[in-house]
Amino acid sequence: MPASSQDTLLHIAERTHWESAHTAGVPYTMSTLGRTLDEEGFIHCSSDMTQVDGVLDRFYSGIDRADLVLLVIDTSRLDAPVRHEPVGDDVFPHVYGPIPLSAVIEVRSLPRKL
Repeated sequence: MPASSQDTLLHIAERTHWESAHTAGVPYTMSTLGRTLDEEGFIHCSSDMTQVDGVLDRFYSGIDRADLVLLVIDTSRLDAPVRHEPVGDDVFPHVYGPIPLSAVIEVRSLPRKL
C-alpha cells in the first residue's frame, strides 16, 4: 500500500546527483541546487506540488526540467528528523540528515514548463 501524501515529502533533485547516489548505493546528500547537506545543514523538501511548482519557478527556472527529477520520500523510512520551518510566507519541510535510498519510494520526471 503506498504511503499517503501526509507521510511523504517531495524533493527536487538534479538528475545526475540522484543517479550518482543511486548507482553507488549511498544515501542522497544534496540539499538543493548545487548545495550539499553539509553546506546547508538540511535537505530542502516540499509538502505538495504547489510548493514544488513555486520552488521550480523561483530557483530552477534556468534549469532544463529534463535535468531534474522529483523524489517522493517516505518519511517513515528516514533516520533523520524532519522539521517544518517557515521560509518567507510558507512552511517547508527540511530533513536534517541524509536520505536513505530505501526512503525514496518513487522518482518522477518533472513536467515541462508551459
